[in-house]
Amino acid sequence: METPLKIYTDGGCSGNPGPGGWAYVVIITTFQGEKIIAEDKGSQKETTNNRMELTAVIEALRALKKMNDAPHQVSVYTDSQYVQKGITEWIRNWKRNSWRTSDKTPVKNQDLWIELDSLTGDFVISWEWIRGHAGNEYNERCDRMTQEAINSI
Repeated sequence: METPLKIYTDGGCSGNPGPGGWAYVVIITTFQGEKIIAEDKGSQKETTNNRMELTAVIEALRALKKMNDAPHQVSVYTDSQYVQKGITEWIRNWKRNSWRTSDKTPVKNQDLWIELDSLTGDFVISWEWIRGHAGNEYNERCDRMTQEAINSI
């Protein structure tokens, strides 16, 4: 069953590493249709694509946590397989292996993975991967916002 609350996120860099941006859009579906109830964007001077993808989801969940009446069942749509697979498949082994990958190297972006893992405990989340730049209205909106954030640096 589709959840009434959807979060679309995006992150990116100009160069990798380089100046980066992130964005999210939170949509609620009612009998009247879809409505944006929150959106935000931000930037960092020196970062990576993956850090920005993770930051977008973290910031969206932080915002959702502050909304008193928001549903706690949510679908997160990301065009980052790193985020989607990381949170649904890889993180269990990383935690079991003291934040080491299968080849025993430290997990990159561990600080953000720990924060995301902590935030997910407050919600029932369906993690959905969507193809970027494929015409999805809200993914495209997040992409534009991400580019605006990068250009603001």
